[in-house]
Amino acid sequence: MRSTGIRRTLVALSVCSLALAASACGSDGDSASGKTRITVNCEPPKSAKVDRKFFEDDIASFEKKNTDIDVVAHDAFPCEDPKTFDAKLAGGQMEDVFYTYFTDVKHVVDTGQAADISSYVKELKSYDTLQQQLRDIYTVDGKIYGIPRTGYSMGLIYNKKLFAQAGLDLEKPPATWEEVRADAKKIAGLGNGTVGYADYSAQNQGGWHFTAELYSQGGDVVSADGKKAIVDTPEGHAVLQNLHDMRWTDNSMGSKQLLVINDVQQLMGSGKLGMYLSAPDNIPILVKEKGGNYQDLAIAPMPGGKGTLIGGDGYMFNKKATPEQIRAGLKWLDHMFLTPGKGFLGDYARAKQNNAPVGLPEPRLFTGAADAKDQEVKKANANVPVENYQSFLDGNQALQMKIEPPNAQQIYSVLDGAVSAVLTKKDADIDQLLKDASGKIDGILARG
Repeated sequence: MRSTGIRRTLVALSVCSLALAASACGSDGDSASGKTRITVNCEPPKSAKVDRKFFEDDIASFEKKNTDIDVVAHDAFPCEDPKTFDAKLAGGQMEDVFYTYFTDVKHVVDTGQAADISSYVKELKSYDTLQQQLRDIYTVDGKIYGIPRTGYSMGLIYNKKLFAQAGLDLEKPPATWEEVRADAKKIAGLGNGTVGYADYSAQNQGGWHFTAELYSQGGDVVSADGKKAIVDTPEGHAVLQNLHDMRWTDNSMGSKQLLVINDVQQLMGSGKLGMYLSAPDNIPILVKEKGGNYQDLAIAPMPGGKGTLIGGDGYMFNKKATPEQIRAGLKWLDHMFLTPGKGFLGDYARAKQNNAPVGLPEPRLFTGAADAKDQEVKKANANVPVENYQSFLDGNQALQMKIEPPNAQQIYSVLDGAVSAVLTKKDADIDQLLKDASGKIDGILARG
């Protein structure tokens, strides 16, 4: 799954419509003027006026700097639509430089639709400054097929105002699932419809969070060789038992279940929820769209202390792209996204001037001097309470960062059933749920 807002303001992302002819997505590389022409996607739609202007301005400045390159951007909503992505891929209709979630990489490579850019990445100025674990996601069988653009990791968003009302220590958010349970019970005890802890349990989102919670306890969904499910374990049992007990023994999760992300965000934004799992990019959505307050919203590392789920996105290159187009695309990525403190995602001064939040702890793409520069510029322009995110930054240093499992959406659909069962049926048989889920996941993995 992706998180909810990889940009500062909203999920204003794009995909080239299937209604367009194939030539409208990929290009022949030559414009009428003899320039190298590249098509790219993920331009914010016109409805996202500020982001759209930023994107257009950055392309214009790139073309002014690189007069031999012509960039044609495609927009729609979202950047990658699961309903059309595979059809575009199979039909050879992808842009020359196209957006992908981390979980897509192997699938795109397996379909034979991605260009091997291994011999070109040395021309990407920023490549060696990017986090190795993110670069590795776009490396398959020793070959490089793409470039990461953003990354996120899951944590625990909590409401400081409710913590204070419940007599909890604002500076010591729960670090274990036992502490989450205890704190959630105290928050729910405030009454007036207050929910201590909420979780997703529908539309594959329950399976996504089950995976994150399993990682946090040191477990995994799939074996290292990708062939067998390993959810029917003590760690998997602990995840479901904890949810069951908070729901039915403590009554700290509220009576309404089968929630999805918008439901939980609405609860948190309205001040009726103590905690839920998410990435930092949820915070601006809670404020701008759901009525929350930056001062009240903080984020801590994943409880459990073992690991956290990471995700994100990047760009891959059409297998039909010419060497000139690949080189042009890499230059464009450097300019747009991969220069610390500059570009569409990194121009913090511009974001601040336009009242976009600056100072959230993620995405954190770079390492070394590049990371230091990015953080310096971000800190200088921060307009949100950065102290609310420090425990998240500190705690993440000790966690194992783990990407989503293969065949993630199919697996999440299976795990949705287990999560929803324990939250809607007091007598749910956890052992049987995990056994059934394990068998179904084995079937998915066997089919590839």
